[in-house]
Amino acid sequence: MASHSSSPVPHPSSGGSEGIFRKDRDPSSRQYRPVHSLPDVCPKEPTGEATRGLCEGPSVVADQHRWTVYNSKVNLPAALNDPRLAKRESDFFTKSWGLDFAETEVMPSFYLPNITKEHFGPYLQETAQREKIHERCKNICPNKDELDTVSSITNNHDKSRTELEQVPKIFMKPDFALDDPATFNAVLPWSHFNSAGRKSSRDMASSRLLQEKLSHYLDVVEVSIARQISLRSEAFFHAMSSQHELQDHLTETARAVAVLRGRTAAIERIMCEGPLRALRQALTRSNCARLHNKLKLMAAVHQSQPTVQLLLSTSEFVGALELIATTKEVLQQELQGIHSFRHLGSQLCEMEKLIDKMMVEDFSMYSRSDLSRSLEDDGQVMEKWSLFSQMQYKRSVSIKDRLESLVFGLLRQRKLDFLDIYSDEMILAAKSIVTQSVVDSVSQIEEIDTDIVTKLADQMRLMTFPQWFELLKSVFENFILFLKRIKATLSVVRNVVLEALDSNQKSRLLERAAAGGLAEAPGTPLNQGEAELAYLTHEGLFISDALNDAQLHLGAGGGQEQSSTVGPRQALSRLDGCGSDSASGTTESSSSREHAFQPGGSAGISSSEDMMPSDLELGRVANNIQELLYTASDVSHDRCVKVLMARAKDGSLERLSSAEFVFLSQAVEGFVRDTEELCCRRSVSLRGALQSQANRFVHRFHEERKTKLSLLLDNERWKQAEVPAEFQDLVNSIADGRITLPERKPQGTEERKPSDYLHIDGQKYAVVGTVLLLIRIFLEYCQCVNDIPSISTDMLTRLSDLLKHFNSRSCQLVLGAGALQVVGLKTITTKNLALASRCLQLVVHYIPVIRAHFETKLTPKQYSVLRHFDHITKDYSDHIAEISAKLVSIMDSMFEKVLSKYEVKAPMPSACFRNVCKQMAKMHEALYELLPEEQAQMLFLRINASLKIHLKRQLARLGVHHDGGPQHGLVTVDVAFYTENVQSLRTLEKLDLNMAEIWEQKR
Repeated sequence: MASHSSSPVPHPSSGGSEGIFRKDRDPSSRQYRPVHSLPDVCPKEPTGEATRGLCEGPSVVADQHRWTVYNSKVNLPAALNDPRLAKRESDFFTKSWGLDFAETEVMPSFYLPNITKEHFGPYLQETAQREKIHERCKNICPNKDELDTVSSITNNHDKSRTELEQVPKIFMKPDFALDDPATFNAVLPWSHFNSAGRKSSRDMASSRLLQEKLSHYLDVVEVSIARQISLRSEAFFHAMSSQHELQDHLTETARAVAVLRGRTAAIERIMCEGPLRALRQALTRSNCARLHNKLKLMAAVHQSQPTVQLLLSTSEFVGALELIATTKEVLQQELQGIHSFRHLGSQLCEMEKLIDKMMVEDFSMYSRSDLSRSLEDDGQVMEKWSLFSQMQYKRSVSIKDRLESLVFGLLRQRKLDFLDIYSDEMILAAKSIVTQSVVDSVSQIEEIDTDIVTKLADQMRLMTFPQWFELLKSVFENFILFLKRIKATLSVVRNVVLEALDSNQKSRLLERAAAGGLAEAPGTPLNQGEAELAYLTHEGLFISDALNDAQLHLGAGGGQEQSSTVGPRQALSRLDGCGSDSASGTTESSSSREHAFQPGGSAGISSSEDMMPSDLELGRVANNIQELLYTASDVSHDRCVKVLMARAKDGSLERLSSAEFVFLSQAVEGFVRDTEELCCRRSVSLRGALQSQANRFVHRFHEERKTKLSLLLDNERWKQAEVPAEFQDLVNSIADGRITLPERKPQGTEERKPSDYLHIDGQKYAVVGTVLLLIRIFLEYCQCVNDIPSISTDMLTRLSDLLKHFNSRSCQLVLGAGALQVVGLKTITTKNLALASRCLQLVVHYIPVIRAHFETKLTPKQYSVLRHFDHITKDYSDHIAEISAKLVSIMDSMFEKVLSKYEVKAPMPSACFRNVCKQMAKMHEALYELLPEEQAQMLFLRINASLKIHLKRQLARLGVHHDGGPQHGLVTVDVAFYTENVQSLRTLEKLDLNMAEIWEQKR
């Protein structure tokens, strides 16, 4: 009888009357039927060794009648309870079958219903009442047999307990062991025996008694064990009989299963083997095609390194980087795990690093060669390139394309600091421009020995101003060409960056459009054949490839659809195929770069997008390009400042004439204006240096003219000077609105005679020579402001100081009589005073003109400095008033002295009035040709008023009244004589003297 247990089932012996079951001892009497596991409905993909193993493996249906590996059985409890292990292994299942073994949930059977408590509800309701009655009856009247059994068991239990209590407790201990000396001595008390070894009758009796006692204990225990076995014998034999029935049922079941397996094997052989073989062969063919494609792809990848080296030999950095990126993508997606390519990824990374270094070195070399080549070649590089490209000048076009390729490669590798390299080279080139310009200029000057004077700054200081100025202009011109070249190069770089930005934006738009299209397209379910193929190959390596092949074989236009979608494999094949074209010498960097820029139709565009910087980074690079152009402008200005300061170190620029400094200022302003137009940046370093030198120049300019004016004033004798024709022309040009110094006329022109007066706006000004030079001096100030507008405020304050100095010094010399000691005049005459007043009036006349001129050069915020002219006008007016008062005071003191001796007596006119008229005539003679008619009349009116005051005071002292008496008549004769003499003077004919006031009494 067949059995599935690990041990044979016991059979009843021939002497069945005893009812004892015995195990079979003859192994040949057993018949084993092979035990098989469930069939594997999902065979693995028959590729390689797996195919041979699948074909040669035992089948649970065909090989069910012979022993296979499926008959190998292990007793699971025995395996888990291995006595050789110190403790049970907790990872018995997981270490062999994975961590998911213990956590995997057994799926419920689809054929068994889910049994819940509600299914037993009707049955429990039917039997609930009967169960209650049955339980109540059991409690009321127990079974007689059970009572007898319980009583007998109780009696036997009490009897066995009494007998067992006779056995010493030491035998009942769980740690009872005779090898323990204490236990052994307690069980066998050897003290009762003779220690000398002699046997006595007493010892023999004791040992016999001990033996009988132990035998009695053994009998008691055996009887107790037999009693316990007899009590449980019925249950034991019942279990054995149930096992026998179970073996019979299992035998029938095994027989039915064997029949079913035979039928299943026939069905498999007739209906399944052929179709499955066809499916396996189709899958094998598909796998072979994929293997062929993989091998071709591996061959293309294998050629990637030589192709990259070929591209690098022609400076095709962009193509090489694209090929490396595509190859790495293929290695990660299509050829992942290929043992022969395990080092190719690291090799490609090293080549990528090498390309990074090569691009950085090439860009540095390009920057150095472009910035260091002669500036005389061409100033605007881009225009030359454009011209050469129209002429199909291949070499120049390749230079531009090489630069674009370099920039794009650097951007793709995120080497965004390449502009720092260009900046460093730019600074070095700027230094070399200055050095070369100085060397070229010094080489043309024989007076400078370069062996003795080695420093460039010292050589520049040894030059004359015209030589140094020509050097400075040469430096300016070279830097303008230098900035144009930098701007052209940066324009190329900016175009590449903007092209990359535009490409990123187009890529995002296409991605959004593609995402919208995918969201609208509904998913297509697999048909029945695709579902079966996916089921049969769910453990295979190329399930997606099998589905794609099925679609290609099913669709009529599969080839065209496949060609429309370009993956990394096709991209690698294309790039690999283009390697030979690159090797032939025709480098298409710009076209390949444009191809890489195209978002829709380029291979490997996803990896290129991942490598390209973000819009924010590209925007930052574009800003850095503009900042680099600003830096170029600042560097150019800084180097020019070095040239300027090297010349100004010993004060050479401070000693320039105004014309020379104006030339310098105009040259600097022109250079600043050109760089500002070129770079769109207002650099302040050169302007600041020029302003600093201008301040020093203004200080020296002012001090020279102030010193010159002081010397003129100290040597001025305050006599009327002749006015040369050039000064008359000068004031005429001022009247015409030209506040500038006139150009010097050639010497061959006709000389004109000087005039006695300076004619301005219909008035005649009698002036001294110092004032004529003062007019020219303040015109020089105005001319400097015209030429150097930045020094307007400083020049205004210096001019104000000059005018104040003239006013104060002339006051000291004339009114203060300083000219007596300085020049050696005997006295300060009224003519000197009138001449000084007229000179001051001339300066006051020109102060509004100067103010208006400076106002045009100032900003509205600087108008506050114009108040200096108001203060100066007030000071000059006060000075003129003081001179007029001085003239009146001279006549007043004379009147007081003469009229204090006046006596009313004949003859008439009196000597006193004759003397007064004589002094008035002298005063008129001194002032007539100097002061205008109005001022002369006002002055004589004030003198006449002084005369009337003193005459009236004297008449009052003499007691002469307006009473018509003799004395009144005599005074009237003198007054008439005075009036006739004064009104006989020129310009005083109509002067109203009002001499009647001398008779008015005070009220």
